[in-house]
Amino acid sequence: MIGDITIGQYFPGKSVVHRLDPRMKIILTMMVIVTLFLSKNFISLAFAVLFSVIIVLVSQIPVKTVLKSLKPLTLIIVLTALLNLLYGSGEPLVTIGSFVIKKDGVYSAIFMAVRIIVLIVEGSMLTYTTSPTDLTDAIERLLKPLKYIKIDVHSIAMIMTIALRFIPTLIEEIEKITAAQKSRGADMESGNLIKRAKALVPVIIPLFVSSFRAAFDLAYAMECRCYRGGEGRTKMKVLKMQARDYLALAVIAAFIALVLFFNTLTAAVI
Repeated sequence: MIGDITIGQYFPGKSVVHRLDPRMKIILTMMVIVTLFLSKNFISLAFAVLFSVIIVLVSQIPVKTVLKSLKPLTLIIVLTALLNLLYGSGEPLVTIGSFVIKKDGVYSAIFMAVRIIVLIVEGSMLTYTTSPTDLTDAIERLLKPLKYIKIDVHSIAMIMTIALRFIPTLIEEIEKITAAQKSRGADMESGNLIKRAKALVPVIIPLFVSSFRAAFDLAYAMECRCYRGGEGRTKMKVLKMQARDYLALAVIAAFIALVLFFNTLTAAVI
C-alpha cells in the first residue's frame, strides 16, 4: 500500500501539459478544483470526469500510474460514500437494522465518491507534470505580492516544495525499514487493529531518526553551498507565459462555463 503512494512524484515528459508554465498550471488546477465543488448534478460531474480523462491522456502519464494514486485513499473514498449513503433523504430503499438506505442517499454516495476521485486525479496531475524546481519558482512568483507585507515568500515556497519532494523519499525509507523488520521476524499483518498499530512502532521510530538525519544533511549541504535564501538570487530558467498557456486558460474557462450551464439542468440534482 505504501508503495502505491505517488503524491509528490514527478514524471518527466514532453507533453503539452508538461510544457505549460508552472504558474498557469497552479492557477488552472485551483480553478478546476473549485469548479468541481460547484458541480451540482450528474451531468456536470460526468463532463468533469470526461475532462479529467482528456487531461490524463494529453499529459501522457500512464493511466495505471494515475489509478495507482487512488489506491491509498480508497478507505477515505469508501467512508465518505457510506456516510452519504446512510444519511440520505427521500424514498426508502433498504432497511438494515436502524439504518435506512434511501434513494437520495445512493445518489449522494456515488456523486461524492466520483467527485473525490476526480479531485485526487486533478491534484496529482500538477506534481506529475511539474518538477520540484519549477514548482518552487511558480509558488514564489505567485506569492510575490506578500513580500510587501514582510513575508518571506521564498522560504515558504522552498519549504512546500521540499516537503513534496521528500514524500517519495520517506515512502522508500518506510519500505526499507518494514522489509528489515520483517526479515527479523516482525509480524505486521496479523492480529487486530491495536496489535497492528503496536507493530508499527519499530517502523515509526527509525523513520523519525532517518528523517531528522536527512533534514540535517540537507540543511548542512545548503549551508556549505552558501545558501542564504532568495534575496539577490537569479534564475537559470526565467518563467514566461506562452501562447499555449493562454489557450489552456481559455479551455479551462470554457470548461467552467459548461459546468455552470449543466448545473442549470434538473437531471439528478444532488
